[in-house]
Formats: sequence, C-alpha cells, structure tokens
Amino acid sequence: MDLAVFAGVVSTGLFAMSYVPMLAKAARTKDLTSYSLGNLAITNAGNAVYSAYVFSLPFGPIWFLHSFYVVASLLMLVWFLRSRAALEGPRSATPCRSVRISRRPERVRVSVAGREEELDDVDPTERDGAAPRAHPRARG
Repeated sequence: MDLAVFAGVVSTGLFAMSYVPMLAKAARTKDLTSYSLGNLAITNAGNAVYSAYVFSLPFGPIWFLHSFYVVASLLMLVWFLRSRAALEGPRSATPCRSVRISRRPERVRVSVAGREEELDDVDPTERDGAAPRAHPRARG
C-alpha cells in the first residue's frame, strides 16, 4: 500500500468517526430541532451530484468515505422530516384550546371552543398544582 492510499484510509476512518457521535445522539434523542431542512436538503443534493465524480474514480477509500456521507446525510434528512412531522402532529378540524396572556400577568384569558373565561387572580402555582378556577363572571 502506498502512502497516498494509506492516508486515504486513515482520513476516511477519522472523518467517519467524527460523524458517529452526531448520528448516535440524533438516533438516541430524536431531537433534530437544531438542524436546518435547507442545509440537510442541500447536503443531500450535493452528495448526489458529487457521487457522479466519486464513483467515476478508481475504487478506493474515497468510495467508502463518500458512501458513508451519503448514508449519514440521508439518514439525518429522514430523521429530521420524521421528527418535524411528529412535532406538528395530526391536524384537527375541531377548535383547540388556546391561552392568551393579558397585560396583567396574574390574569389569564382562556378560550375554549370559542367561549372565553376569565380566570381568578390567584397564582396557579400557589394552589398546590391545581388548575386555575374560572371567575364567577365568566363570559360566554
């Protein structure tokens, strides 16, 4: 094995090892919120175009390194799209609960299916974890 091939084998191993912690963390935590869809899409497009060049070269370490990059970036894109779909969740046709904070931080207005209720001034954390009670003069 000549020096150039040896350097290619060593660098391939080092570059691949540098990606393994990122892939392991993404697989373990399923948290890909810090990644950008644009970056992952461009990386995969670049890998697809670069493959025409790499696989025209004689068989060698660069094939392994590039194949690893293709698989790793494709995995990250698929995981990202799955995590984003899971975060968005299924869309519902029924109105959902929304909470709007008023100008007074101790007052909260809750809208449930189009009906609003004013909540009392008691801080909900002071009630031993109990949910805020509706004010007697709830609006409907």
